[in-house]
Amino acid sequence: MSSGKYIAFEGLEGCGKSTHAKRLATRLDAVITREPGGTAIGSILRNILVDPANTALSPRTEALLMSADRAQHIAELIGPALASGRHVVSDRSVYSSLAYQGYGREQDLDELKRLNDWAIGGLWPDLVIYIDVPIEILLERLKRRELDRFEREDRSFFERISAGFMMMAANDPQHWMIVDGTPNKDDLEKLIADGLHKRLAI
Repeated sequence: MSSGKYIAFEGLEGCGKSTHAKRLATRLDAVITREPGGTAIGSILRNILVDPANTALSPRTEALLMSADRAQHIAELIGPALASGRHVVSDRSVYSSLAYQGYGREQDLDELKRLNDWAIGGLWPDLVIYIDVPIEILLERLKRRELDRFEREDRSFFERISAGFMMMAANDPQHWMIVDGTPNKDDLEKLIADGLHKRLAI
């Protein structure tokens, strides 16, 4: 039995990645999941990470909690699903830690890469789909909903993260696909599906 493909959606808050991760998973009959919070243990960690009341959470603690969530996610859900031949579509992945804790929180990138590679046992996504939307549009979208701890950060935080995502994509074009997130949902879904077929033949 051939193993499934591991596809991750990345992007800033409000870009539409959660919507399109679900749409793609339905199209592929894939396992749909998210980070943080893709397991029962992960949900506990997610609640700590996103709670706006946890203002004392240090950048290093944040990075460790994220990697703990990811280790459990790989061991309990993603790894077994791929081994059984199922495709997995995840709303966020290890690259979010590099972008948010590395570029956003300005923590040491090499340390974060080592920590997260150990946490995931070297199981990185086969393809990352990055939904690119101008920060101005994202900030307007965020005004319409109750904000979590990350969404309450200032514009410069998101600018650093956006630059980090773009740098990672530029350095590894074989595993990254950048899509314009401004078209309507149906057009964007087709754009993603067509791009995925060209990259992974699925």
